Amino acid sequence: MHPNSRSFRLSSLRCPLLRPDPTARHRLVQIRDNLIARIAEAESRRWLGEAEGLKVSLAGARAKLAQMDQIVTRRSQAIQLSIPAFTETAGRASTNPPTQPNRP
Repeated sequence: MHPNSRSFRLSSLRCPLLRPDPTARHRLVQIRDNLIARIAEAESRRWLGEAEGLKVSLAGARAKLAQMDQIVTRRSQAIQLSIPAFTETAGRASTNPPTQPNRP
């Protein structure tokens, strides 16, 4: 299938193995909005089979948008690795006094 074909775009929306790119969110929102309009048109013309197929694609688009939101949320959260910062370790001093060599 050619990447610009409608079938390819819609099938890529349903593929759970493809990780969506959050920078392309605006394009997916356009696709979702277009699907909503096409579903309304199909239902008004009583093309029930077409409307059902479009609803499947719409569910896939919504799932990908939710997945994008999760990716953005995960990327923006800081993870504490419990590694002490330099400022926490630099101020530490030894509690053992230095040993002096025995001098006669």
